[in-house]
Amino acid sequence: MYKVAVAGTGYVGLVAGVCFAEKGQNVICVDIDENKVNIMKSGVSPIYEQDLEELMQKNYKAGRLDYTTDYKKAYKDADFIFIGVGTPERKDGSANLDYVFNVAKQIAESVEKDCIIVLKSTVPIGTNDEIEKYIKENLTHNVKIEVASNPEFLAQGTAVRDTLHASRIVIGTESKFAEEKMLDLYKNFELPIVSTNRRSAEMIKYASNDFLALKISYMNDIANLCEVVGANVEDVAKGMSYDKRIGDKFLRAGCGYGGSCFPKDTKALHYLAQQGGYELKTVKAAIEVNKNQKLILLKKARKIFKSFKNVNIAVLGLTFKPGTDDLREAPSLDNIAILLEEGANIKAYDPVGEENYKKIYPTEIEYVKTPEIALKDADVCFIFTEWNEIKNVKPDEYKKLMKRPLIFDGRNIYELEEMKDLEYYSIGR
Repeated sequence: MYKVAVAGTGYVGLVAGVCFAEKGQNVICVDIDENKVNIMKSGVSPIYEQDLEELMQKNYKAGRLDYTTDYKKAYKDADFIFIGVGTPERKDGSANLDYVFNVAKQIAESVEKDCIIVLKSTVPIGTNDEIEKYIKENLTHNVKIEVASNPEFLAQGTAVRDTLHASRIVIGTESKFAEEKMLDLYKNFELPIVSTNRRSAEMIKYASNDFLALKISYMNDIANLCEVVGANVEDVAKGMSYDKRIGDKFLRAGCGYGGSCFPKDTKALHYLAQQGGYELKTVKAAIEVNKNQKLILLKKARKIFKSFKNVNIAVLGLTFKPGTDDLREAPSLDNIAILLEEGANIKAYDPVGEENYKKIYPTEIEYVKTPEIALKDADVCFIFTEWNEIKNVKPDEYKKLMKRPLIFDGRNIYELEEMKDLEYYSIGR
């Protein structure tokens, strides 16, 4: 059993820490927020993530998992220290590494035994080299440290499953010693491991995320063309999916991707390429397509409404996707900001995203507990997230509850045939 310290208790850090505990390691998770630490000690997860609370409670009770604000105590005798803090996007598209370097400074001041420091946060290529140099230059004690890259490939809403049953584990090291230690740490996972150098590991993370973002943006572009030429994007996607070179994943058209990864990582890799004097034209195109796609429903609606002043609007779905309470880069944000600015009256429903949305719009929106309440007397409905609770609304309910059964569906949750008696607009059909 190793002693593993994890810096950061967000989607990356907390899930990693809990999963290492589940695999038998002795884990301590570090966060600066004492209230958050106390909440986690009580068995409550600060993020909405399937199966996470259950494993937190199980492993805390078993004595394999704990939480603290005392980073010095956590880091001083750890065998591995994972850095899982945020790398948010700066205005120019680059990754903000302030949190990563703050943790690196704390580690340099605290470690009292030889250890492996592992960067799990998504960072620009070359960051692992910089972090190792920075820590070695600032060590307080005479210890040997090495830095390894170990990017995560989790999806919000399925993060625990994606970690415990990953398609692959990627580790990047610069010595045989560090590689063997990382392989030993992960042996209980019994998963395929790609072992490479640090810069390749960093690039694997960006290249993977950006490829998926490209795939989504490509299908959204094709969907928009389908509307022009009279094709059905769902039939097109089905026809494409039988080709094993293409596959059937990430072919669903919609009103744009969001979340903590794809928007940030496409911009960060594009910025990195520009800094090196190279233009990633494909990634640049994906960024542009997604930016425009987020407002595709509003563009359709403007053919009917010249202004949304005093228009009663039902918004179904606030989060960027089902299964999470995360709002980062959610299409609903772009649309609701415009609708409110034009004087619309909005009733919004989301099964888990309401509390986070209230932090942005505490009083400007009326939040309701069911889709049906949102639809009552609405002039128009926008669907931004494909929650099951929204999918379960029958077509007749729109006709019965709304002043005018006018629906703009950004996730194609209904079949065209079942909506034929309504004013129904979807993506690429």
